[in-house]
Order: sequence, then structure tokens, then C-alpha cells
Amino acid sequence: MERYLLFLGCTIPARARNYEISTRKVAERLGIEFVDTEEFICCGFPLRDSDRFKAYLIGAYNLSVANNRGLNICTLCSSCTSFLSEVQYDLLNDPELRERINIELSKIGLKFESPTEIRHFVRILNEDSYIRRIKENIKEGLDSISVSIHYGCHYLRPSHIFGKLEDLESPNTIHRILSCIDCKVLDYEGEKDCCGGPILPVDEKTALGLSGNKLMNIEHAGADAMVVVCPFCAVMFDGNQKAIRQEYGLKRDIPVLFLPQLIGLSFGFLPKELGFNLNVIKAKELLSRLSK
Repeated sequence: MERYLLFLGCTIPARARNYEISTRKVAERLGIEFVDTEEFICCGFPLRDSDRFKAYLIGAYNLSVANNRGLNICTLCSSCTSFLSEVQYDLLNDPELRERINIELSKIGLKFESPTEIRHFVRILNEDSYIRRIKENIKEGLDSISVSIHYGCHYLRPSHIFGKLEDLESPNTIHRILSCIDCKVLDYEGEKDCCGGPILPVDEKTALGLSGNKLMNIEHAGADAMVVVCPFCAVMFDGNQKAIRQEYGLKRDIPVLFLPQLIGLSFGFLPKELGFNLNVIKAKELLSRLSK
């Protein structure tokens, strides 16, 4: 059994408990043990453009906590994954920055010394051993439904780090898992576009416009649902969908599902066990089709 420190970040406990609930269920079934710690704080990303050093200090603090526990980190939020990976990369390659950071960390008895593996849950599941376990645990194939995927920006960036893990112009890690559970994937126009989340605090209309365009393209493709792997992307597409539908003319609700929710359905878990009751846009039609 592999053990990881679970890094939830800020958005998941506040607005995406369904992501956490479904991830824990799937991880337990696959033999992945999560270790929780109250020492983790915000990843630092929200401060990145206003005070880079403080943002890096916050990120380095979290990495130092993991160093002390002797465990690698499993992340669920793409922004947390991206930023913590960026901080670690720069600390390892910039001795001057590392020294400045460690001077500050020393005030609370911490030090960034060695790299910690930072892995998004989806990339852990893409290991051949877990792909095999996923297939072994399937009780119900999802071939009766079709979905469209939103990879999102930070799941694939920084490119100099994540470009070594998959083809950034043609990512396939989410596709691979959906293929394992026999879920049909429909391509759509603007698939690589941003969810709009980064500009929501400064320009809500443009942000919702970006989300609306993607949802309309998915509607046009005929998908039953949208699949995401980042809590803030879910906030944009699920939490804001009612406002988007009114403003931009969506003809129907499009359920926005976290990838572990779909995996869990294929394992035979009940929707409530996977947090479906917490989704803003309900997936009643999709779930009723599976129950038949």
C-alpha cells in the first residue's frame, strides 16, 4: 500500500467536498493510503503575482512539512500541484533563493533540504499498477454515457515540469482512465481553453464568458456530462452554471463531475457515497440511465 500526504488546499474543503469524498473512496479501494496533517496551509498560489517571495515561502513551508514527515504529496487541485511543483523546481535550481527561503523557515524550525514528490491524484492513477487495479475493480462499465473532458491550464503547466509527463498539446491521462471504465469521450471545440477562473476576481463577465463558451461547445458535442480534475474549474462550470445558462443561453443543464466520481460509479459505489448530492448541477438523468 502506497502512502501519501494528502494536500487538499483551500478550495476543496470549502467548495468541493464531493471531490475529496469520491477521491478517498476510490483511493481506499485501490490500496492508496492518505495521511492527513493539520500542518498544511494554503499552497501560496493566490499570492504569486502580488508577492512572489512570500508565495514561495508559503509553498516551501508545505514542502518542508512533507520533508519532515518523510512522505510524498498527493494533490487534487491542479493549481496547488502546479505551484508547489514550480516552487520546488526553483528552490532546487536557485541556491540564492533557497538560502533566503531557508533563513525565514529557520525561524520556525524548518528547512527545505530535499525534493518531495508532488503528484496529482490522476497521475498516480495512471501508473500501470493502478490502471490494472482499476480494471480489476470495475463492476459496472459506463459505456451508456458520454463525457467531454476539461484538462484545465494548471494540470498541464508549468510546461518545463509537466511536459516530461505527457504531451501537453495532446494530453491523454484523463482519457486513459475513462477508457478503462468504458466511458465514451467526445471531443469539442475549444477543449484546451481556460475555465476563466483566474480572471474571475477582476472581470466576472469575461470569466463567465469563457466558461459559457466551453459549456455551449460541450452541449453542441452532445456530451452527457463534463469531467474535471480541479476544484476551481468545477466552481466555474458547476457553481456558476445557473448564471451562465441564464446569460449565455445554454439549453440544458450539463452535470460537471470529478473524475473520481465516475471511477467510483464504475466500482459500484452509490452516488451519495461519492458526493453526488453535493454537485450543484444534479446528474439525475445520467445516474438513472446507469441504474437501468
